[in-house]
Amino acid sequence: MQPDLVFLITGVFFIAVLYSSVGHAGASGYIAVMSLLSMAPSVIKPTALALNILVASVATVQFAGAGHFNWRLFWPFALPAVPAAFLGGYLSLPTSSFKLLLGGVLVFSALHFLFTARSDRPVEPPPLALALLAGGLIGLLSGLTGTGGGIFLTPLLLVMGWALPKAAAGVSALFILVNSSAGLLGNVASTQQLPASLWLLLPVAAGGGLLGSYMGSRRIPGQMIKRLLSAVLLIAGGKLIFAP
Repeated sequence: MQPDLVFLITGVFFIAVLYSSVGHAGASGYIAVMSLLSMAPSVIKPTALALNILVASVATVQFAGAGHFNWRLFWPFALPAVPAAFLGGYLSLPTSSFKLLLGGVLVFSALHFLFTARSDRPVEPPPLALALLAGGLIGLLSGLTGTGGGIFLTPLLLVMGWALPKAAAGVSALFILVNSSAGLLGNVASTQQLPASLWLLLPVAAGGGLLGSYMGSRRIPGQMIKRLLSAVLLIAGGKLIFAP
């Protein structure tokens, strides 16, 4: 087996484990690994979205089953996000813009994992208009970049005091699932194809997502995991932003 393929498979598995343990599906991590291998944007985007759908499905079942899901918190963000994610998935950015935007997403994600919000503040429901606006913007960005939007929704919920960490993880898991599905549908509608390498990675991501989401929803806190992930994301994000 080629070294690049071994790195890709190993990276996808561990990213799925780590991200799903905090209610995420791993898109920014998969993007980081594929970017380090200098894979084409036309491969990165649909691959990250497809893996996201699978891992987010597993994470949704695990976190909801453990009682960490709030429908009233979920729907105002998801309702505008789905059509916006489809539009973002359909659109195709120039390579230079794609790399710059992805680099910013990865750095943002890294900073989120380094600096988490306090979990002891009072929780209040978000204003409906603000939730709808935020959901639409996150959906569009998730479709454009090939992420599910969880790296934006989770810190927003925590920083604004709209959810506790476990509830934010449960809401984000389903939010990522619907956004990634819409984004992938938009991408396939535009390109009429899926990467051939995807079928090899799906079972790898499923196994990692099952292990990570079980541990994160029922066994371990995610604080240390978030900090470990930040190093990989910062390296990959810096590579995309500053490399010629």
